[in-house]
Amino acid sequence: MTSRLTVAACLAGLVVVGATVADPRISAQTASPAWSASLEDIRRTAALIPGRRPLRLNLLKFAESRRTKNFSVKGAPTIPSVQARTAFQVMYADGSVMVDAGMNLAVHKFFGRGVDEPYFPDATQQIDQALQRARLIVVTHEHGDHVAGVIASPLANDLAPKTILTRSQIQTLTTNPQMPEIRLSAEQARRFVAVDYDAYFPLAPGIVLVKAAGHTPGSQMVYVTLESGREYLLIGDATWHMDGVREITGKDAPWVTEDTGAVLAQLTWLNGLSRTDPGLVVVASHDDEQHATLIQQGVLANRLE
Repeated sequence: MTSRLTVAACLAGLVVVGATVADPRISAQTASPAWSASLEDIRRTAALIPGRRPLRLNLLKFAESRRTKNFSVKGAPTIPSVQARTAFQVMYADGSVMVDAGMNLAVHKFFGRGVDEPYFPDATQQIDQALQRARLIVVTHEHGDHVAGVIASPLANDLAPKTILTRSQIQTLTTNPQMPEIRLSAEQARRFVAVDYDAYFPLAPGIVLVKAAGHTPGSQMVYVTLESGREYLLIGDATWHMDGVREITGKDAPWVTEDTGAVLAQLTWLNGLSRTDPGLVVVASHDDEQHATLIQQGVLANRLE
């Protein structure tokens, strides 16, 4: 899969040097300062790398944070709400790609802010094993619960050469990380596969990275289309609960600093997709209620392989 990535990108006329991607056909809209995206362009990008598309998408929850819903969706009632900490696995016939990497117990305690919250060591072990088996690893953004499973891992030196970080993610992790445990030195940063792209990056057959700075400078969405034709869009932390998309309403957590204009533009676009492309499965990383429904429907598999 990794060899296909490099060869196919070159054949498609893309420039992958320190992995900057430039193709006027799929990045022209970035001339506008406002965030925007085109699902049709994303779909075309997904076809640039030849090969069999993925067979299924797996999800595993490894921890929980207990919040009230108003933190996730501004104006929501102060009712109990679970923020699931998750990692995703895109399964091909001959390997896998991991989206997000989990975190260890020390990093989990950072998010509890002095409160002991559920943490599932068996699930974390499964994620660690899946990371070792994966052909590629990407992260939706550079926060500890998404990237620490690589950076703060005893196997970091082995995982880094197959982990793709964007230049924006590396910049944050080296200069202004969310916590000390995920700070990268310049030497450590050089071990990762660094990419830079304008709007969309064809990662592997059927997988596209979509630049979506807002929640963090390095935030990105991950589009996945299966051989069956089912499409997913993993939106990371653009919202913590899908009510944020349904109501086009941002977070109200005082500990989070975001580009609210960009995030609202993303929520507006995602809301529109629910009408124009209702078959697209939009998945928020932390919406435990949504995950339970999708697992029950068989849209996501509650396991790693």
